[in-house]
Amino acid sequence: MDIIRLLIILTLLAIVWSLGTALFQLSRKQGNSDKMLRALTWRIGLSLGLFILLLVAGRAGWIVPHGVGH
Repeated sequence: MDIIRLLIILTLLAIVWSLGTALFQLSRKQGNSDKMLRALTWRIGLSLGLFILLLVAGRAGWIVPHGVGH
């Protein structure tokens, strides 16, 4: 399913964006720790959501492992 692939890619991009935002806030001299905390909280939530999406998609047969190395 192409919609699942798109959703996975968008979620991964959002996770990377959130990490970048947190890194930017950390590296600034006058960085805002509340913004950094919020960005890292979003990253954790997105990562858990992606994990659950992958589990559901695998169980429902929407994604199929291709068996590399077998």
